[in-house]
Amino acid sequence: MLSRAARPALRAGAAVTARPAALTAQNAANFATLREIEGRLKSIRNIEKITKTMKIVASTKLTRAQRAMADSRTYGKTSNLVFDEAETKPAEPEGKKVLYIVCSSDKGLCGGVHSGLSRATRKLFQQEKADIELVVIGEKCKAQLSRSNGKQIVLSFAGMGRDVPTFTDAQAIADQISLLPTDYASVKILYNKFINAQSYEATVIEAYSEEAIANSPNYAAFEIDDEVLANLREYAMANSLFWALAEGHACEISARRNAMDNASKNAGDMINKFQILFNRTRQAVITGELVEIITGAAASEDS
Repeated sequence: MLSRAARPALRAGAAVTARPAALTAQNAANFATLREIEGRLKSIRNIEKITKTMKIVASTKLTRAQRAMADSRTYGKTSNLVFDEAETKPAEPEGKKVLYIVCSSDKGLCGGVHSGLSRATRKLFQQEKADIELVVIGEKCKAQLSRSNGKQIVLSFAGMGRDVPTFTDAQAIADQISLLPTDYASVKILYNKFINAQSYEATVIEAYSEEAIANSPNYAAFEIDDEVLANLREYAMANSLFWALAEGHACEISARRNAMDNASKNAGDMINKFQILFNRTRQAVITGELVEIITGAAASEDS
């Protein structure tokens, strides 16, 4: 049996030993929260490094893409100058189908470049009175258009966007399109037109059919033999495709640089917010530990 004088001291000692157990569990929770915040900060910093690197790479590629775009415009505009002089007009559908060639690429992380083309294509389906078939260049637009207009896609190409498009690529695509069995009244190319480093717009250019070229008012002035008309039409389509692919590639690189720049800024804002949260949480943990020490010291003095 304990004496009455010993019992209060025993209760005080039990209270002192029981209090740290509860506070230790609270500290463990705080330390877990700190570790979570620190892990989140580390992952955001790694993402920021990646986005900054991708921005630098896109900025480096943009100069080369713009140079290739300027060269391709020479091909396309020179080819169109012949049709302007001949006063060539698109042929009326009259029951025939119209073919649209959508120029995108396989790569993403470039804002709304591909989705903008897909929206423009869906609008054309609503506006065009004739039956439309699609040739899609690039996996991005193919994946988007397959959900809404999969039955209209007659041909698709992959592997675009890895490097600057060349006339050889455009010529190979034009060769495959010319082998399609359908006789189209009109062939149109839909691509992103480069306006400046910040903006672009979906644009349609005409790739005239043999019938449209032969019915041109000033067609006879060029003294073109009927035997080479098919070659002229295919060569003109290759020029227009090269122009469209090069401009689309420049738009994609520019949009990717802008997207990575915005992502880097957003990552920097998140890092600042989480750093403030981490400092406040750490300060709360330190304050809690000081309170425990002072409370334990006061309890020891009282006992």
